[in-house]
Amino acid sequence: MATENSNITWHPSLSRAEREGFRKQKGFTLWFTGLSASGKSTVATALEQHLLHLGLAAYRLDGDNVRFGLNKDLGFSDKDRTENIRRIGEVAKLFADSSTIALTSFISPFKADRQLARDLHNATTATDKDPIPFVEVYVDVPVAVAEQRDPKGLYKKARAGEIKEFTGISSPYEAPDSPEIVIRTHERSVEECVADIVAWLEAKDLIPTKTT
Repeated sequence: MATENSNITWHPSLSRAEREGFRKQKGFTLWFTGLSASGKSTVATALEQHLLHLGLAAYRLDGDNVRFGLNKDLGFSDKDRTENIRRIGEVAKLFADSSTIALTSFISPFKADRQLARDLHNATTATDKDPIPFVEVYVDVPVAVAEQRDPKGLYKKARAGEIKEFTGISSPYEAPDSPEIVIRTHERSVEECVADIVAWLEAKDLIPTKTT
């Protein structure tokens, strides 16, 4: 019996090395994960702006924004959350493969889903034998701090029972075991968090070291 994918064939493309050589930068994904109101989007946006100022191509995929378009058909059940992350993992991989720095700011509460996104980047093809760098950035903020911030009023609604399956309240958040980067926005400013990430990227030779 034929499957839905039985009539398609992978078409070789340019190698990632060719794209990176032409664009003079490496493509990779920075995957921001953490509770709602932890500061993921704030730091990721500031970092995106900084990278652009350095002359690097970068683009941020935002959890809420993507649900207005690509993932507007998904809800917040565990199954839909998994599909949400799978799709974003695929899109981020395409950006990174094009020699763009992809930044994603999603709660992505489940370890298995984040591992799926990482595995997508680790997959090789006949053209590219090297995996695409995947950098997990854990925005480590206590629930009490995130709930105190509550800029969208979501924690208040969750406590009142108006939002079901809300991460950190009625649905679990599985913290990363070994993320590449950990930032704590309740202890350091946005600027300091960005500087920490940039220093890590420079040390790993993912972006050029600033010389001036």
